[in-house]
This record gives sequence, structure tokens and C-alpha cells, in this order.
Amino acid sequence: MNRYDERDTIFARMNYKEGTEIYEDYYGRNPQLKATDDSLRSLPQMGGEGSAMFNRVNSPMVDAAFRYLGDVRSFSEGQAAANRIEATPEVFTERVKGLAKFYNAKLVGITEMREYHYYTHRGRHEENYGQEIVRKHKYGIVFAVSMETDMIMRAPKLSESIAVTKGYVEAATIGMVLSYYIRELGYDARNHMDGNYLLVAPLVARDAGLGEFGRHGLIITKEYGSCIRLGVVTTDMPLLADPTEDFGVKEFCKDCGRCARTCPGRAISPDDIKKDNGVLRWKINAEECYRRWRSLGTDCAICIANCPFTYGIPSSKLSGIITSPEARAEILKEFEDKYGIRPIIREDPDWLTK
Repeated sequence: MNRYDERDTIFARMNYKEGTEIYEDYYGRNPQLKATDDSLRSLPQMGGEGSAMFNRVNSPMVDAAFRYLGDVRSFSEGQAAANRIEATPEVFTERVKGLAKFYNAKLVGITEMREYHYYTHRGRHEENYGQEIVRKHKYGIVFAVSMETDMIMRAPKLSESIAVTKGYVEAATIGMVLSYYIRELGYDARNHMDGNYLLVAPLVARDAGLGEFGRHGLIITKEYGSCIRLGVVTTDMPLLADPTEDFGVKEFCKDCGRCARTCPGRAISPDDIKKDNGVLRWKINAEECYRRWRSLGTDCAICIANCPFTYGIPSSKLSGIITSPEARAEILKEFEDKYGIRPIIREDPDWLTK
């Protein structure tokens, strides 16, 4: 499959300001995106005044988390210790997985990094816009932190965004500790965290066996669905790779389609799965998804809140998903009977309202 260019991601594009060299460069090469992107930039800022969920006291919680992440991203890279510690891949694998889980990662996997895992060029920040990505490692350690289900069930309210940013902060912290630890052992390591990725984290997660892509374009895990945030540390330290796993997500999503039916931006395809850049997956309309984010002032997450995998599918039923239409129908009926159109908690938690 072809590699992605970070400059083409919606988050990078929203940083290109009219009148700057970056703006002229990008839309000179991609004039077909200019009108759409200009219209998106004209909307209120994420979490900003004028958005539907804006709250003068609570919205800055989200801004604060992202500001913190921006302040610490410079620590993602560092110098490895001069004296290298030798051990077997088995020992190193046990240590990094154990340490990640000790710091509250719920899932951890390892994969050998491939070219397609990495972006071709950086695009998120002005200081490295257009920089070719050449620093690559052999292994990727990918981990997932879980988000509070009851906060996600309040989507698209501000409570949901507060939970999401907490997930990014937790993932960044785990990645920092792992990368610092690996460098202490004398090996190179880099923490890929929010706003500072050199790679496409969901692709790494899929190949490390954490989950599969769902209809909504996110990784779905057996244990937590897509109610997770991902972090990745890449390294040249010798490790053992995990196998990928197919547990029936594609078959389930074909029958389900709840996320497509309830997406307020109609950004999730109701159609059958197709190949996208060599990968069998559903393609999301990123522009319409993001338009709702800016209008709402939150990152929506109705698709996560409305996915049966988010609430746990018992292992006794999970085993039949890949082969049995009857098993899938039974799971969907039980979910429909329990939640109706969608699971939702309408009131914010007390600590956000008193």
C-alpha cells in the first residue's frame, strides 16, 4: 500500500493560515481542497465560543490538555545512554509490555515496522512542514488506554471531549516513560503522541494485533471496542512481534451499520466495504466529520458511543461473530432492545455542573 502524507490529514490542513507560505504551497498543489478547507476554518474553533457545546468554565479543560501535550512533545526524542544493556528479545518484550501495563495501558502489542506505517512527510506544525520522514525504527510498541464509557455515552457533549483528551494525556505519559526507559538501556526510541506522530497509529495497532478497522474508520478491539486512545513508541531495541488477529469486525460491521445511521455528518459510509489504498476498509468523509466537530465544539464520538463493541461482547458470543450471521443478529437484537436508537446519558456528571 502507498504511504500517507501527513500534510493531507484534516488536522494538518486546518493549521494552514491564509497568506502564509505553507498555505500557498499546499493549496497550490491541492487547489481542489481550498474552498472546503476555507469553509471549515471559518467555523468556531474546536471548543471555542460560538460552538454548540461551549462552556466558559468547562471548555478550557480540553484546551488545557492539548496545550500541555504541545508543551511536552519536544521530549518525545532524546539521546540513548552510551552503555547498551544486552538482553534477549523475550526479556525486553516482557519488560516493555509490563511497564506499559503498570502505567495503566490496557492493551499492548508489538509489530515490525513497515514503510506504509510511516507518513511520507510531516505537516502538522509550521516548524517541520514538508519535512521528509527518514528516521525509522524496526519495531513499534503500540498500546491502548481505555476511555470512561459513561463519559463517552454523553457524546457529543463536552464530557466526551474531556474524556478523550484525558486518554491522549495518558497515552502520551505511557509513551514518554517507555521511550525514556528504552533510551536508558542504550537503544534509540521515539514517543509518537498526539500532534507529534511520524506514523499512522491505527495501522500500527492493527498489525500489532490490537484490533481491526471498523465501519467508522477506527480500530475496534475485542476488549474495549474503539473506546480507546492509542500511543506508539518506535525503537531499534530487539523485540518479539505479535500476530495480527481477525475476530470478525468486518462481518459484524457489514450487518450492523449503527454508526453510519446515527452519524450527524453522514460521514460514515453505509455502503459495502471496499479497498482504500490497498487496505480493505470503509472510507470516512473526514471533512464532514470535522465540520461537525467545529460546529459542536467537541469531537462528537457518537459513532464510538453507538458501537456494540464499546460495551463489551461476551467471549462466548464473540467467538461466533466471524462465522455465524445468527450470532451477529442475536448480539444486535440484544443491543437494540437494551439501548434503542443509541446509548446515551443526557446529564453531565455532577462535578461539571455544580
